[in-house]
Amino acid sequence: MKKLKVASLLLCAGLFLAGCGDGGGSSEGTEGETKSSISWMAMLHTASPPSGDVTQKLEEYTGIEIDFTWVPDASKTERLNAALASNSLADIVSLTEINNTTVRSSLASGMFWDVEPYLEEFPNLAEISEDRLESSRIDGHIYGVPFLKPIARYGVLVRKDWLDNLGLDVPSTLEELAAVAQAFTEGDPDGNGVDDTVGFVERDESFNVGFRSLSGYFGADNWFTITDDDEVMPSFMQPEYKEAMEWFRNIYDNGWMNSDFAVMAKNDQKNYIVQGRGGIVLSGLQEVRNYIDDAAGTAEEHMEWVLINDIVHENVERRILSDTNGGMGGWLAIPKNNVETEEDLRVVLKFINDLMDEEPFTLMTQGIEGVHYEIDDEGVYVRLDDTKWQQEVQPFSSSRPSELVTVFPSSNPYVNLANEKIRENEEFAVINPAQSLTSETYDRSWSSLIEGISDAYYQYMTGEIEIDGFDTAIETFLRNGGQQIIDEFTEDYRSQQ
Repeated sequence: MKKLKVASLLLCAGLFLAGCGDGGGSSEGTEGETKSSISWMAMLHTASPPSGDVTQKLEEYTGIEIDFTWVPDASKTERLNAALASNSLADIVSLTEINNTTVRSSLASGMFWDVEPYLEEFPNLAEISEDRLESSRIDGHIYGVPFLKPIARYGVLVRKDWLDNLGLDVPSTLEELAAVAQAFTEGDPDGNGVDDTVGFVERDESFNVGFRSLSGYFGADNWFTITDDDEVMPSFMQPEYKEAMEWFRNIYDNGWMNSDFAVMAKNDQKNYIVQGRGGIVLSGLQEVRNYIDDAAGTAEEHMEWVLINDIVHENVERRILSDTNGGMGGWLAIPKNNVETEEDLRVVLKFINDLMDEEPFTLMTQGIEGVHYEIDDEGVYVRLDDTKWQQEVQPFSSSRPSELVTVFPSSNPYVNLANEKIRENEEFAVINPAQSLTSETYDRSWSSLIEGISDAYYQYMTGEIEIDGFDTAIETFLRNGGQQIIDEFTEDYRSQQ
């Protein structure tokens, strides 16, 4: 088993990512030999790289010697930018910063293999959904195997015990949801005789997260929309988006939401919920587990939740905006300088394909049976040593080519329910149609331009401006570069039709 090239990151600060020694693992062996080892520049989201025998087990399964270079998440942007600029890479490079300008321009430059013509040769790669493939395209090409994620994890979480206490049914429309928010605020859902609860608990990421998901129920699209005349327009310019804003502001004005939402951090939002102060959350369906776990041993440990993923509004069909970039978490990109021939490319693609089998997926998620976990009579994977798992298995989780291989049963019924609802969302997900399009102005200016729209959203929600003030912010956006983004995206979209 090859050593893990972690020391290269620690000892060679300022040098190229591929390491100080071999220059990043180009194809080994002489002409005619089958490639037997693969170097991989992978992201590290834990404090230290993995120890233990998981890498060896992956090598045994795939028949490939794996040479990892682990890139700490905190420094990935500067390190990747440097490596891309110098073309000092590995056989596989995990590119997870989807909107990074350097990443996208490098992918479009021809530095990496367009893998689309080869995907059908490998059973797991051939099954990648068209939505995810479309989300991974740049200039019409797929320059790396997309990391596969659930396509839409969001929904509405509602305190079921509060519904029961007030004799309310589970809401299925926005009108019913508003009525529940009112009842949770003006009634006494926790039965303590004190006016100390609200309906919605929203946080400071509302514009990007909670409200954005809510706007989808009204018919607004995912960051951008395609008009009838094939113009690519920001979704915040849609009438449906503004209708959602008006609806949500009414919730706020009536006091059916926490008044400090614009400055409430995510962890404070969780504490607010765990303390039993609010009962409706626009969030990832999987978040309910955190509420239950944190409420254990407190006065709210009896809390019950209903997970809703089918809220609708008037004549708008059921839909949910993707919160995972169309189920695509980046690219497993394969540089042409490292992998020079189609034969070697197929070796690398087969390796990625094989990692999507259940056995390696289990190794990278749960670890080794008898070492990291055992399976109980209910089929639940029971962790044997959490510290050992964190050190030897958890670092691999962000390198799994697919999170969709299998779903492990949990002893927590809320986890199983969330997984089921997230799978159901697949059919109704709405992805960003501009994600695969190219606009130099977007790459250069979007992050600053969108701040003006975001600020106007919060000002409108809190009553500082009215809807005409929001329209003024849109005019400023268009004048300062937004119209150019629209024009460039539109030109790219129309050229591909």
